[in-house]
Amino acid sequence: MITKHLVEALSEQNVTLSRFQEITTRLFAFGVISRDEAALEQRMYDEARRIESALQETFSVFGFKLVHDVKYQFFRLYTPGAQIPGMIEADLEPVPSLRTKLSSDFVAAALALRFLYQQAILNGASTLTDKDEVLIRFEELAATLQTQVKRPLPESPTERKQLLAELKRHRIIQVSSTFTIENEDAYIAIRPTILGIISEESLLAAISEKGGLAKAEDTCIQNSVDDIASEQTDEEEVTV
Repeated sequence: MITKHLVEALSEQNVTLSRFQEITTRLFAFGVISRDEAALEQRMYDEARRIESALQETFSVFGFKLVHDVKYQFFRLYTPGAQIPGMIEADLEPVPSLRTKLSSDFVAAALALRFLYQQAILNGASTLTDKDEVLIRFEELAATLQTQVKRPLPESPTERKQLLAELKRHRIIQVSSTFTIENEDAYIAIRPTILGIISEESLLAAISEKGGLAKAEDTCIQNSVDDIASEQTDEEEVTV
């Protein structure tokens, strides 16, 4: 009965059940669908927007929360009990086994990027683009990690490239196809999607004297779903 109702709702929007499954799997695997990506994800976002009510209803049955940011055109999926920035805390208990297994380097970098984004917004920086992205250089990320999060970047170039690829896969940053970490003039774009991952309260706790990385790791970023699909498609790979 549920499938029949779902198929009828989807057919009204000219979306097949198999396509619906692709979209939900994508959200489970990556936690986010953003229109500001390659053509494949653009189409998925447009279709997800048409069938948003069906997606919301399906995920809510299992306690998940699907958030649609209309302004910045992305969907983000949160696990049951996740603390969602800007929203009232859920009644459900968190489910640790559904949390993304993120590296401490990723958590630290995301906190540093959130700090840089907030500073740019508050200061009205000229590096703010028409998409509300904040442009920084790689050395700015390294310096902020040291001064605010008290943690260095990974030492090897390979680990640094892997970190940037992970940040891009979670739709936190954007880089050009010609970006290299060796190019001092190359920019990293911090996307406004960072606001949906780290709240201002979590950021302040992480960089305060009594806070720290461990507290932030427990309370903010670990809200995304498990990475069911760990392999990236060609269009999601980052050349750094």
